[in-house]
Amino acid sequence: MIPPKPAARPDRVSLWRYVKLFRQDILSAQPARLYRAKMAEFRTPFFRSYLLNQPDLVKTVLKERPMDFPKSGRIGEGLRPLLGNSVFLTNGATWQRQRRIIDPAFEGGRLRETYPAMWDAAQAALDRLTAKAGQMVEIEEIASHAAADVIFRTLFSIPIEDATAQQVFHEFRAYQRTQPILNLAAFIPVPRWVPRFFRRDTKAAARRIRALITRLTEDRLAAIETGTAPDDLATKIMTTPDPETGQRFTTQEMVDQVAIFFLAGHETSASALGWALYLMATHPDWQDRVAQEAQALRGCDFSDVSKLRVSRDVFREALRLYPPVPMMVRETTCPERFRDRDIPKGSQMVLSPWHLHRHEGLWENPDGFDPGRWQTENGKTCGREAYIPFSAGPRVCTGAGFAMVEGVLLLSLILRDLRVAPVAGKAPVPEAHLTVRSREGIWLQVDRR
Repeated sequence: MIPPKPAARPDRVSLWRYVKLFRQDILSAQPARLYRAKMAEFRTPFFRSYLLNQPDLVKTVLKERPMDFPKSGRIGEGLRPLLGNSVFLTNGATWQRQRRIIDPAFEGGRLRETYPAMWDAAQAALDRLTAKAGQMVEIEEIASHAAADVIFRTLFSIPIEDATAQQVFHEFRAYQRTQPILNLAAFIPVPRWVPRFFRRDTKAAARRIRALITRLTEDRLAAIETGTAPDDLATKIMTTPDPETGQRFTTQEMVDQVAIFFLAGHETSASALGWALYLMATHPDWQDRVAQEAQALRGCDFSDVSKLRVSRDVFREALRLYPPVPMMVRETTCPERFRDRDIPKGSQMVLSPWHLHRHEGLWENPDGFDPGRWQTENGKTCGREAYIPFSAGPRVCTGAGFAMVEGVLLLSLILRDLRVAPVAGKAPVPEAHLTVRSREGIWLQVDRR
């Protein structure tokens, strides 16, 4: 069974038809040829952009010369109202300073320290889902709740049941359906007077979310000053000085960073877990293998994670087929020449994990679900060269290791005790909002094992 994939648009459409399709869904607005192309040029009277599907070109942009290809300023067109000047949007010296402060919180030993909070959130998610055994369940909502709980427990040492945490969670749940990860302006450098296609309530929701995060941040700053703050990720980041300047994040800067931690750590993890559970429902043989392996999980022991090899391969395959962030955009700072084409300064370079991960010239059985591929030569080669669910190079997601432990743990713990099955007539249709989600949710039948 081939997992759901959005239908591609006709190869040639007018610019205005493309705009309409793009507003509906980024993925289905793209032509099928992108699953075969090594590089594709989009040229209109108004803009020029290039999608890169050739591994060595992707490597050049992300790993070898990242400072020559900064994040496109047009990314902020859609996300700046929520993320402000966060590490996700900045470039150059500002971005480097932010990473110097943030990265130590996610280094090796810190992951082991945050594992108990992650375990508690996973156990709480299992308990909530077990209470629904025997029912049809919309699993994306469950996954979102679980991922949000992980973030609040590891970042601020509060469970999702905390009143402020509940408010932030529900505001984000509504916001992610109103705003794509790439606003249309990321592709089309239209004049300022052209509408940006925001829904009316998007900016208002962003303001509400930031106000709630500000409250959490100010409370934590006060606790740090009085010496009563818990030793969690928020405290670590807020008390870490830049090793070059000695400065720490201001309250406003910390609000920006918490917004992206929640977006990156909650939205992306929820997307990946939802699709992973769906893939397990439609591939019961792999589900049974994950469940059998998960019997090793008997308590909060970080060393157990290394035993979950099947679950890890399943989760990697879910990230391949449904990368939470389907596209990224960089910008050329000088003229380039790729594949015998002259690329002007200021061009948009589109890196699409969605298309790269399913490229017909790179992967064997690109649209099929096969966790066993990661043990094959093709899988190992593509894993190194054509697999970027967390980006790559200096701008790789700082929480990538965190996300892999969280996703594998949640998937294993849930399937250890519960069985999931697809619901007839409710096959999910992938589309891109803030992350790759299902148009009508992901419905599964949940039963006890």
